[in-house]
Amino acid sequence: MKPYRIIISGGGTGGHIYPAISIANECKRRWPDCEILFVGARDRMEMEKVPAAGFPIKGLWISGLQRSLSLKNIAFPFKVVKSLIDAGRIINNFKPDIAIGTGGYASGPLLFKANQKGIPTLIQEQNSFPGITNKLLSKKVKRICVASKGLERFFPKDKMVMTGNPVRQDLLDITSKKQQAIEFFGLDENKKTLLVLGGSLGARRLNQLIDENSAQLLKDVQIIWQCGKFYYETYKAKEQKQLQVKAFLERMDLAYAAADFIISRSGAGTISELCIVGKPVIFIPSPHVAEDHQTKNAQAIVQENAAVMIKESDLEQNFMTLWKGLIQDSKKQETLSKNIKKLALPQATSHIVNEIEQLLNE
Repeated sequence: MKPYRIIISGGGTGGHIYPAISIANECKRRWPDCEILFVGARDRMEMEKVPAAGFPIKGLWISGLQRSLSLKNIAFPFKVVKSLIDAGRIINNFKPDIAIGTGGYASGPLLFKANQKGIPTLIQEQNSFPGITNKLLSKKVKRICVASKGLERFFPKDKMVMTGNPVRQDLLDITSKKQQAIEFFGLDENKKTLLVLGGSLGARRLNQLIDENSAQLLKDVQIIWQCGKFYYETYKAKEQKQLQVKAFLERMDLAYAAADFIISRSGAGTISELCIVGKPVIFIPSPHVAEDHQTKNAQAIVQENAAVMIKESDLEQNFMTLWKGLIQDSKKQETLSKNIKKLALPQATSHIVNEIEQLLNE
């Protein structure tokens, strides 16, 4: 049998890229001879992260439509046409057996052309509220892998499979890495650790919050603060003995292993990781995302008594009260940890690749 040829598109943010890489790694584990090609958007972070993970990638000239009036929108129709032509050319040259999309700008033209050419297609939706690309693609794709209940409001029910979101395999056993994590970050093993996650690019209001309250927080914990690449130059001077400022965390497994508490945005991929990790979490959803999906993601976890959430608009008045309430209540910490772990789907990547295999064999 000739080796499978698999084309994958997902990018823009880590929330789309890392699931795509996890799927690619599982495909390689299952079929070592398979050929995998990624397709991303030029000048986006996937063009760096995918080659670093060991996979080739081609870039399309595509970006999102600005929601406000912007001169950038003038180029949008031309980008769509050009990216459709280029996606068709990439497909013709690579001749994939299947096309997989995990969201992001480039997955739209790529999967549209794959559907047009009769190639089996699968999309993976991370969020509890789907993005516009996946909503449009859902009408034609063969299979839709989801991580949240209730998505039949947006997708054809007969195509949907509940799989969960792919997570990095190195997160599946972080409990054994605690000592290694303490040494790696140079932490005080007698003090609790707060991990702050603002996403790969960074989160302005979350960074302001930590900056404004660091003196208070450091009375209770030492801090690993992932401020994002856009904000690192602004905050790197704040670093001190028990406050580490990072643009990006290369060893997420060790960051999670070190953490006793986590403050985080509520992107779907991050939530899936936090369910595996099982630590007490305070979610601060970004209000600047499509359809406010981060709030919906966080609410789904909060409803299970598995995390706490505070909106950006309430931070100034209520954050320190919420923080003190959590850090002083060990029973609440235990409950949140136990409940969030119940929501974990550690076999999500394997389940998705099972669906890919079914489509390849049809």
